[in-house]
Amino acid sequence: MTDDVDFRLLTQNSVDMVCFVGLDLVMSYASPSCSQILGWSPEEMCGKGPDVFVLQEDLPIVAAAQEKLMINGVDHEPTTVRMWKKDGSFAWMEIYARVVKDESMGEVKGIVLTMRDITVRKHREDSLESLAQIDGLTGLANRRMFDLGLDREWKRSFREETNLSLLLIDVDYFKNLNDRYGHRFGDECLKAVAAEIRRIVHRASDVLARYGGEEIGVILPGTGLQGAQQLAEAIRNGIEQMRIRHDGQPDGVLRITVSIGVGTVFARHCRIMNMPEALLEIVDEALYMAKQRGRNCVVTGYLAESPKDGVP
Repeated sequence: MTDDVDFRLLTQNSVDMVCFVGLDLVMSYASPSCSQILGWSPEEMCGKGPDVFVLQEDLPIVAAAQEKLMINGVDHEPTTVRMWKKDGSFAWMEIYARVVKDESMGEVKGIVLTMRDITVRKHREDSLESLAQIDGLTGLANRRMFDLGLDREWKRSFREETNLSLLLIDVDYFKNLNDRYGHRFGDECLKAVAAEIRRIVHRASDVLARYGGEEIGVILPGTGLQGAQQLAEAIRNGIEQMRIRHDGQPDGVLRITVSIGVGTVFARHCRIMNMPEALLEIVDEALYMAKQRGRNCVVTGYLAESPKDGVP
């Protein structure tokens, strides 16, 4: 067999897409598998560049990969981009590239691309990543995502010179609930509390997370002290009004309450402070004071230079 026949047999029977593009990235060859993967025929793909098939936001990835390829001659690590399918959906494609040179002159003739559809794998990875960010009991973000969210929102607050508020919410006498009714019922109470907080705190920018044990943290970007206090009181009141079914109670329901610590920083006033750790310490102290004052209440902690209520 000649080399041309070998190449044709390989590409026509490969489950991956094999393509040849020029230095302008215009495609001059696409293997038949492109029909199964993307729905486009080889004839429809040839003569066109990446701007036709690659999602616009992924085109910079293509440009960066080409620049690197021209230096190294081969991609040892794949490039991953999204490519349009003929039906209007897109597929995640993993692409390996290799420069082809003229044997006699050593000049670059073009680039061979081997493309593999990894859509199923990418969705699986995304699902696993999502699970790694969620607390399995409450469905809220976990402690790791809380820490990342607080750091991210503090930096945004510092950059944009806006308020950042934080709530720490603790279920009152939670250990007694567990000891008296069992951990399973305690879990049900915690899930009910999380659901009620989620009902009240509904902005997409807010971060709700299980901070630890029976504590739930709420990060409120762009929220002033007055707004944070009002929201905390709405949460406290909403949970106080909840009725959790339990046969061990005279009327068949159990009432639970929460204590809440509140704190707000205004980045312009706190440039020299150790943030966001200082905010967390202030709110944690406020939560402790709420417990000392008899629980089922909201207490606000103050920074040395706290923002006025009128600051938006």
